[in-house]
Amino acid sequence: MDLNLRVLNQVTGILLLVSGCSMILPALVAVIYGETSSLLAFVKVLIPSVFIGAILVIFARPKNVHMRMRDGFLIVSVCWLLLSLIGALPFVISGSIPNYIDAFFETCSGYSTTGATILTDIESLPRSMLFWRSFTHWIGGMGVLVLAVALLPALGIGGQFIAKAESPGPTLSKLTPKISDTARLFYILYLVFTVIEIILLLMGGVNIYDACIHTFGTVGTGGFSSYNAGIAAFDSLYVEIILTIFMFVSGASYYLYFLALQNGVRNFLRDSEFKLYFLIFAVSSVLIAAALLLDGNYATFGEALRYSSFQSVSILTTTGFATADYIFWPTFCQITLLLLFFIGGCSSSTAGGIKVIRIFVLMKLIKRTIGMKLHPSAVVTVKVNGNKILPGDTVSGIASFVFLYICLIFAGSILLSLENIDLLTCFSATASCIGNIGPAFGEAGPMLNYNFFSEGSKLLLSFMMIAGRLELFTLIMLFSRKFWNPYH
Repeated sequence: MDLNLRVLNQVTGILLLVSGCSMILPALVAVIYGETSSLLAFVKVLIPSVFIGAILVIFARPKNVHMRMRDGFLIVSVCWLLLSLIGALPFVISGSIPNYIDAFFETCSGYSTTGATILTDIESLPRSMLFWRSFTHWIGGMGVLVLAVALLPALGIGGQFIAKAESPGPTLSKLTPKISDTARLFYILYLVFTVIEIILLLMGGVNIYDACIHTFGTVGTGGFSSYNAGIAAFDSLYVEIILTIFMFVSGASYYLYFLALQNGVRNFLRDSEFKLYFLIFAVSSVLIAAALLLDGNYATFGEALRYSSFQSVSILTTTGFATADYIFWPTFCQITLLLLFFIGGCSSSTAGGIKVIRIFVLMKLIKRTIGMKLHPSAVVTVKVNGNKILPGDTVSGIASFVFLYICLIFAGSILLSLENIDLLTCFSATASCIGNIGPAFGEAGPMLNYNFFSEGSKLLLSFMMIAGRLELFTLIMLFSRKFWNPYH
């Protein structure tokens, strides 16, 4: 096995340091609200994590810092699994979620920004634990390893392969000469969006605690709330508007934001993915609103549009917030939302799903196939953003990803069906977890939870959540014999 394991140890050390330090903030929340058992739980995990992480960083320095793509895939997969295993410990130690598998599911859902929950009474948990639960969204949204990539140059290690293995989209382009500088720029934008949304929610009368929790869920496109009723608990049009805007913003490409700061907003108008992203959101919102109005669910089109636009952008960006129980909406609305399950946000965003750029390329591929059927001798290329021709291997890679995505949904649905759960629940729950959406249909609807699944199914869905967050191939390839064969 020709893998640079010392680099893995070094990155794991950084991960443990980041994971441990990230618990300082919820520990302070525990102090503020006088939650002693929660504070002790965080301390019991924080101190060993920081201590072991520091030892690995100091004493496990690799002599050979050269990395290959194979090393990047292994590091990313191992670290995300380790992150979830450690993150679950405060829930178990404090007694908030006594069952470790349940806690692991909740933590995987948090870090992968899925938002699926096993909690039947969210408000019964200590405030610090709910804060930690939502803070995992913020940490996992941009990717804790993207932060690690920003720190690796200080240790003499390049992080390009790690970033590529974790990047949420078909490709990862460098905006700056160094990938670590790109990672820092993304985190600055991420932090700016976070601060702005918190301020706007505070202006709407939301207290600082709820503003932070729901901002973490919005900017990270996660969807955890501190209330059993979710966003509906606020009953505020202002709050819904702010969340709708920032869900849409978070589902767009961070590359475009950086380019817009340099060259203006015309980059958004020229980008094929963003234009399709906006079109999908606008059309689905209007169609669902019209169907809700015709069915008599709401009295005016404006009221119907309020709920349809929020739910459309929530599902499209894989955030998973809900202001209404859409399983009681007309069938047309449910099917439209189910279609959004398979789209997701833009590449290089915090959103999950297949990604809009892949949908766009598949549409172009279908158009090209039709053209070649009519004109067999014609040479037709797949283009994006005007005249940019996509290489053949990129197109085939996108087609392979989508096929694997669909195969995993059907495989997961078949395995869940062994519990004799209804078809819609099995299918939508699997699609929701792979797409990092959260709420599904049937027994896993927006006002329900995943607690009824067996422990085996919860582990399966946890695997699906991590696989979806890591763009499938990063985790799936670890089960390939060729990955572990040094001669390949």
